[in-house]
Amino acid sequence: MTFELVLFYVFGAILLGAALAMITVRNPVHAALFLVLCFFTAAAIWLLAEAEFLAIVLVLVYVGAVMVLFLFVVMMLDINLAQMREGFTEYLPAGLVVAAAMATVLTLVITRYITMDAPERAGADYANTLELGRILYTDYVYPFEIAAVILLVAIIAAIALTMRRRPDTKYIDPADQVKVRREDRVRLVSMESAPKEGKKKGG
Repeated sequence: MTFELVLFYVFGAILLGAALAMITVRNPVHAALFLVLCFFTAAAIWLLAEAEFLAIVLVLVYVGAVMVLFLFVVMMLDINLAQMREGFTEYLPAGLVVAAAMATVLTLVITRYITMDAPERAGADYANTLELGRILYTDYVYPFEIAAVILLVAIIAAIALTMRRRPDTKYIDPADQVKVRREDRVRLVSMESAPKEGKKKGG
């Protein structure tokens, strides 16, 4: 057993343990931190697979940006955890079906990986970023474009959901703000100054 294989099993065990802890802990902040650990261990496994670009992107984008945003949202919002757990048993059958489907797909992938021949190690002049771009924009260009369209639709849907008018929210029309004149907002009032205290006594 080589040292790289030992590292793979170690990082794989940490990844599985962190993923299991992420879905079982009660505190959402702890769940987000376990997800960060999952990302770091997955990046380490990608480094072992000589996919340095994917590992760096995973750490920079997900750990450095997305998870920080998740932590800020979870820690700043007052989330009612008891209310969130009320529907756990209601959605449990659907969750089990999704988990079974994912387990089936992973089993097929692992079975195919075991039966296929091991790929040759890349040379010193190999650039995985160049190869990744070549594969994405040649062999998988249509799935890549479809995924981009789906993400665009999701962004538009999220913006549309947040733009809903609620009766308890105040809205400002920029067009009305531009039309406002100084005379409509500021009024100069001429008032007589109050007499000084000394003058009152002298008088």
